[in-house]
Amino acid sequence: MIENVDGHAGEAVKKAVRKARRDKSKPCLICCRTRIAFGSPGKEGSSGSHGAPLGEEEAGAVRKRLGWSCPPFEIPAAVRSGWDARKSGKAEEKRWSDLFACYEQAYPEEAEEFKRRIAGRLPEDWTKVPDDYARDEQKHGAPKATRVASNELLDAIAPRMPELLGGSADLSASVGTKWKGAEAVTGTNFRGRYIFYGVREFSMGCIMNGLALHGGFIPYAGTFLVFSDYAKSAMRLSALMKLRLVWVLSHDSVMVGEDGPTHQPVEQLAMLRSMPGMDVWRPCDAVECAYAWKAALSRKDGPTSLALSRQNLPVAPRGEAADIGRGAYILKESKGGAAEIILIATGSEVSLALAAAEVLEKKDRRVRVVSMPCSEVFDRQDRDYKEKVLPHDLRCRVALEAASTDFWRRYVGLDGSVVGMMSFGESAPGPAVYDYFGFNVAGVLEAVKTACRNCGITE
Repeated sequence: MIENVDGHAGEAVKKAVRKARRDKSKPCLICCRTRIAFGSPGKEGSSGSHGAPLGEEEAGAVRKRLGWSCPPFEIPAAVRSGWDARKSGKAEEKRWSDLFACYEQAYPEEAEEFKRRIAGRLPEDWTKVPDDYARDEQKHGAPKATRVASNELLDAIAPRMPELLGGSADLSASVGTKWKGAEAVTGTNFRGRYIFYGVREFSMGCIMNGLALHGGFIPYAGTFLVFSDYAKSAMRLSALMKLRLVWVLSHDSVMVGEDGPTHQPVEQLAMLRSMPGMDVWRPCDAVECAYAWKAALSRKDGPTSLALSRQNLPVAPRGEAADIGRGAYILKESKGGAAEIILIATGSEVSLALAAAEVLEKKDRRVRVVSMPCSEVFDRQDRDYKEKVLPHDLRCRVALEAASTDFWRRYVGLDGSVVGMMSFGESAPGPAVYDYFGFNVAGVLEAVKTACRNCGITE
């Protein structure tokens, strides 16, 4: 049902709202037609009042035309009482509290679970799931896409965390957001925990924001990383409001392949990282993926984006005490003395950094490899830890990421080099595109040579 009313006629708007409330069989859209600067003789219907005050003379003319006799900033008693909901609100609060007290007496366990979820407290010992997964993958894990690892983690975490409410923008199978046993929310079933949003990234983000604001839910949903552009406004608001929710963004680089530059993300990681309050994790393997989910669900003061691979990634060799949860850590230390070169990488480029380091060591270079799955978390670490990972006097640095390069200048400086994307991608099989843009050992060695030359390190 659609109602068209004069938005300046209060009684007409009230009447339309009352009519809409009576019809419970279908939704109603009330279109309130208004005119900018209504009542202003000199500016009504023009852009003159859009970004500037009316001015004292014009404001006086509006008062006269509308018959408004109250002095500035005074709210008439009749208007104030119409908006005063203190009495009715207090009565509604008491009604709710009495109802919940009865429920709590009859179902104490369910009531306690409700209070836990509304308070945003996570189930006890839930972190054992990602911790055990990371440990098992480190010991026995075969190469797999991080989108697959993410789905496996959801299979294990979701049954133990009933507040998780998932979904996808028509890409459930591709992004791996639907966990085993997830029941769909439908028009007749509100007990489900998975929403099929359709191709509606922005709407999906708005709904997740609403769920997070309501409380009792931790919403997550997925799409391709390149389509985060469509959801950007909603993502920005979630960061602005410090909402706990998770974006699962797969197909994270030019390795998408034949779909070509329209589907190959280049600038999206930089866009998300530039958003205040947004944590962006780009894990290099299943182990880092577990830490990413653990960090995302533990975080209470903002949203998290997980940038996940389509292609299989090997499990990186690392010690038991790896500081993955600190956002960046020394994955491989130099051999034969203090490092003279640092390779910094994320995601699929971490294995490339390790391969390049091996070649450089054969050339008697001392190379440290740093994996940086989440720069935001790393930036929040104490000064000593950051200095330990990236010593300020070790200037010969090369960053590797199959995305736009400018972001990495904050870590490599003007003397360092970046192996990244300076253009949009191309349509070809993923490995061919990757190699075409220099994501290979030869490309890394050339970047290292440039950085060494800039820093005065002789070959």
